[in-house]
Amino acid sequence: MSPLSNAQTRDIETLIHPYTNLDAHRQHGPTILESGKGIYVFDNEGKQYIEGMAGLWCTSLGYGNEELIETAREQLSRLSFSHLFGGKSHDPAIALAEKLKEISPAPASKVLFSCSGSEANDTQIKLAWYYNNARGLPQKKKIISRQRGYHGVTIATASLTGLPANHADFDLPIDGILHTACPHYYREAEPGESEGEFSTRLATELEDLIEQEGPDTIAAFIAEPVMGAGGVIVPPEGYFEKIQTVLKKHDVLFIADEVICGFGRTGNMFGSQTFDLEPDTISVAKAITSAYAPLGAVTVSEDVYQAMLDESRKIGVFGHGYTYTGHPLSTAIGLKTLEIYERDNTVGHVQSVAPRFQARIQSLSSHPLVGHTRGVGLIGAVELVSDKSSKEPFDAKQGVSARAAQMCQEEGVIVRNIFGDALAFCPPLIITEAQIDEMFDAVERGLDRTLDQLKAAA
Repeated sequence: MSPLSNAQTRDIETLIHPYTNLDAHRQHGPTILESGKGIYVFDNEGKQYIEGMAGLWCTSLGYGNEELIETAREQLSRLSFSHLFGGKSHDPAIALAEKLKEISPAPASKVLFSCSGSEANDTQIKLAWYYNNARGLPQKKKIISRQRGYHGVTIATASLTGLPANHADFDLPIDGILHTACPHYYREAEPGESEGEFSTRLATELEDLIEQEGPDTIAAFIAEPVMGAGGVIVPPEGYFEKIQTVLKKHDVLFIADEVICGFGRTGNMFGSQTFDLEPDTISVAKAITSAYAPLGAVTVSEDVYQAMLDESRKIGVFGHGYTYTGHPLSTAIGLKTLEIYERDNTVGHVQSVAPRFQARIQSLSSHPLVGHTRGVGLIGAVELVSDKSSKEPFDAKQGVSARAAQMCQEEGVIVRNIFGDALAFCPPLIITEAQIDEMFDAVERGLDRTLDQLKAAA
């Protein structure tokens, strides 16, 4: 192992890195990125990488987009900051809220901004509680999430997140958060069970949970159209249709977490449209600004808005919001980002290149390390196994997916190892077919090197 550079040493002595083995980080140090252009980023030694994860599922328009940079400069020159407290407002927030109402797949009377997806989903929990208090249902407060779902890292949203590392030794989940089964057909289906039968069983399990807890205690169900950090789990046939029937039967609000799937990722503007969801509200973030500035938002239905008005009359104020709620820089960039999506037909581009992307992912199923491939649009994953026929996973202590991700990075593409020994892919939406081939050629080399390493250690 080469000695750490001065910059790496400074990093180790100053920063805490999310989702990082902090002890191992002290030994290996960080990859320090200095610049980016298009789908590529460059480290401080000048090495080029394809950003195969669009940062963290978010840099949809790639790096160095001059229109977004100029929009930021103009907005900072005109109004660098204003808030929305006490009735203050500004045009970027108004205009972006209007646009979100126009395109939302959920009934949207109003928009409430936040600074991130975690904050958006935390707000969803608060609004569900607030709404049910306003309509005289103080017991209807429990929120159902799913195992392997990812909804954030605040105390409340980390509780929604159904991943063990987000709970362990944080004393989570909090009371009132329930989890139902993960719709991962490859791992969770019973022998001989079809996708439709699997979906029926999961819907029945959800209904059993609601009836066991009491429908009068269940406020909402939250789900990502495609599960992201939990493994890029694409819903099986009939899953959401059957789940939504249960929710409607028991007066349970449906929150669609569109933080990853929103704004073109799945081949439609929203994942809800791809999978025929009819949510009561959505959470968005990430690609709303192509990650050029932090921003999140939730849609508020007319029923919930009327309840908020009633509570304001009773209490005297709507007691929620952040200093940076609707920040003019973020909302101006968000508005320009949505303009670019529409003008450049970004969704159409995703539809045109997605077949090549999905074909290259599926071709990896023949690799000796790959047990399962999955995806939709420009998002996908490969799940690594020690035995393809039995689906036997690797021992977690081997860290095989982390090793594979490192090998891919050394070959020039950044991917992410996520829960379940999977490698996730989520490149900028502007990627071309030629660049898709460049990316997966590097991934194949990385998987081959990982396999060679495992064989040598055996």
